[in-house]
Amino acid sequence: MIWIWRARTPGARLARLALLPAAAVFHVTAGARAKAYRSGWLPSSRLPAPSVAVGSLAVGGAGKTPLAAWIAGYYARSGLTPGILLRGYGGDEADVHRRAVPRAVVIEHADRVRAARRAVARGADVLVLDDAFQRLDVRRDLNVAVVSAESLDAAPWTLPAGPWRESWRALRRADLVVVTVKSAGEARVRATIERVRAAGRRPVAVARLRLARLRGLLSERERVPAELVGSRVLAGAGIADPEAFAAQLREYAATVALLAWRDHHRFVRADVARMLSAAKEVDYVVVTAKDASKLRGLWPRDAAEPLVAELEVVWQEGHKEVERALSAAVGGDVTGMTRRRGSIFTSPVC
Repeated sequence: MIWIWRARTPGARLARLALLPAAAVFHVTAGARAKAYRSGWLPSSRLPAPSVAVGSLAVGGAGKTPLAAWIAGYYARSGLTPGILLRGYGGDEADVHRRAVPRAVVIEHADRVRAARRAVARGADVLVLDDAFQRLDVRRDLNVAVVSAESLDAAPWTLPAGPWRESWRALRRADLVVVTVKSAGEARVRATIERVRAAGRRPVAVARLRLARLRGLLSERERVPAELVGSRVLAGAGIADPEAFAAQLREYAATVALLAWRDHHRFVRADVARMLSAAKEVDYVVVTAKDASKLRGLWPRDAAEPLVAELEVVWQEGHKEVERALSAAVGGDVTGMTRRRGSIFTSPVC
């Protein structure tokens, strides 16, 4: 669908036009649903521990998972045990979280209340809900909206004519907005910030999602991105915005060829064979961390292993404000929480 939302070709324009009636219905339905929760006509449940929800207005590609992992890591570094709750897509985001934050309790379940109870029973002190900005059936102590700077060039309509789950007015529900940047220039970043402030007037932070390291898919051996300089790279990606991934690699490599699949693609051996064939023309194959979890069991041991791109969150603006908000969500003193957990939390820190 991403070509329909971003392409300027006559075919894409006609496709968007045909989808506008459905988008209008989606827009009205989403607005009515939000109003029903806001007015108390639909019930919402409180979770059994302090909670932070991370989500976005647009589908896929905003950087929700790296940001949620960073938040969970922030709490883990403070001595807490974070519980990361996901709807679940067959293990890709869950595997990314487990590798990024080994201390975290990761639970996949469509019912976030049930998932929260399981996480707390396993020792979680604080809950991080990945992709949950629209989960209005659960209350949260901090609501973080993620907006990608790369999303401004997409069609302005809600699904299915555009990528938007809700209008920009929904940012008024957010306590904090994080603008994520993969490859966008500074002018695009500033334009996104202004759009966010005009829509929601909430605190705005800016986080760059930067290629931090490369790691062998099978060997787990760490490599530095500088190894790609001047090389030919095949980027393999089954994510929402594969072009942004390729753009990140182009900052290092001389040439990047992109082999893309739809988001959350379930790889099969035919896909691996396709990558192996294309790999004959390049120096490196680089895949995303999300896709790596599904490729490890399929990649032949006698073939050159792909490199897995691991991203890091680098705060450009608003870092201190983010930390203050995260601290306030759990009572205002993260460093002292392990001393107070007996009176605040159901389960002790592991």
